[in-house]
Amino acid sequence: MGCATCSSNKDGTPSGCGNNGHCLTGGCNKMNTFDWLSNLDIYDPTDYNIVEVSFKKGARKDFFKITNGRYETGDSVIVDTGSGYNVGNISLSGELVRLQIKKKKIPQDRIFNRVIRIANPRDIEKLNEARLEEKEILTRARVIARTLDLDMKVGDVEFQGDKKKITFYYTAEGRIDFRELVRNYAKEFRVKIEMRQIGSRQESARIGGIGSCGRELCCSTWLSDFRSVSTAAARYQNIAINQTKLSGQCGRLKCCLNYELDTYMNALATFPKRADYLKTKKGDAHMIKMDIFKGIMYYSYSNTKVRGPMVAIPKDRVALIKAMNKKGEKPDDLLEPFQGVEEVKELEFADVTGQIELPMEKRRRGKKRRSGKSSNRGRGKRPENKSRGSKSGPSNKPKSERGEPKTDQSNKQKSDQKNSGQSKPNPPSNQKSGNKPPNKKKSYPKKSRDSNPSNDKKRDDW
Repeated sequence: MGCATCSSNKDGTPSGCGNNGHCLTGGCNKMNTFDWLSNLDIYDPTDYNIVEVSFKKGARKDFFKITNGRYETGDSVIVDTGSGYNVGNISLSGELVRLQIKKKKIPQDRIFNRVIRIANPRDIEKLNEARLEEKEILTRARVIARTLDLDMKVGDVEFQGDKKKITFYYTAEGRIDFRELVRNYAKEFRVKIEMRQIGSRQESARIGGIGSCGRELCCSTWLSDFRSVSTAAARYQNIAINQTKLSGQCGRLKCCLNYELDTYMNALATFPKRADYLKTKKGDAHMIKMDIFKGIMYYSYSNTKVRGPMVAIPKDRVALIKAMNKKGEKPDDLLEPFQGVEEVKELEFADVTGQIELPMEKRRRGKKRRSGKSSNRGRGKRPENKSRGSKSGPSNKPKSERGEPKTDQSNKQKSDQKNSGQSKPNPPSNQKSGNKPPNKKKSYPKKSRDSNPSNDKKRDDW
């Protein structure tokens, strides 16, 4: 929010006055009427001599008569209230004031108070001091009303510009005997006291707030007249009757329920009447809900055991079935036999076992040997390949030292053992399986004796 008189930030954006758009200059007051005639530089000798003046940021407005001088929209003026003077801002002037008076049904023979003069800086400073005291006065006034056990709520306090009068706005269900309360207020605040009873909607309009839609309240921004709202407006719009959701900040039904009521009423006039139940050869159907703007009504077959699925029927089809039932006829189904609507096929799962085969993964042997751990995939333990870092390569070593499997000599050795019938001494742990290569310790030259099949043959001869 920022008007022409508000300060700006370093980047040039308006910072605002801190009043959420309700500036003291009168240009951003609540519920203001746009005075488009004030922008035209036209002199009218028969100008209307009554202006609209707003008090306390547009919370209250009244009409005053100009007797001397010329005033423009937005000027801060001092007006005569009959019990002193007050400081306000001109919110409307010119011919639009005549239309505003006619709209509010103010009689022409009413005696209007006059505008005294333009307010000076001292008058504005005194008014700001009075506004700062209102919050503390409101708290003390509520405490006094509670001590007297009065069924009322003090909603707002307004100080007069000369600080000689305080007006208390309160809400109550019925009439309140506040004679004792006024005496206590006069003794406490030492000024003239005035009590005004207002409704809950007027209280929300004065205080303001944020509605459930996320915007400012309509009654505090642009809504000037309050119409009665009933729960029938919610029923016509197919809104659930929930008191918490249908109530506004004031505790009454939301005013916005009446905004679209005429559109709903016009749309509902095209729907068939008394079409809650329909009769078909499949059974009776009852209406579940309706889409007003799409012209669709949802029905479901009546079943005591299971509630059937809802069927969307156009309102013309419902009117046709209703006319057939009136004649004693029943259609085969709620829907027409040929609608030309493509049926939605359900997804089915197929058995593809044996139809899709993945190719075998080709694995390369002996490419990655990063650790001393060997893999047991149907083969024996293989020693770690250290031929790259050793001085003597594997080409200089015999086959028995390279860890290659034994072929003819090992088979001959087994056959000799069976024929001799002698028990063979326990072989080393690395030669339990004939298919396993020798351990990595046998790769060194000094232990090649154990892996040589000729040495094993000598032991058998022993």
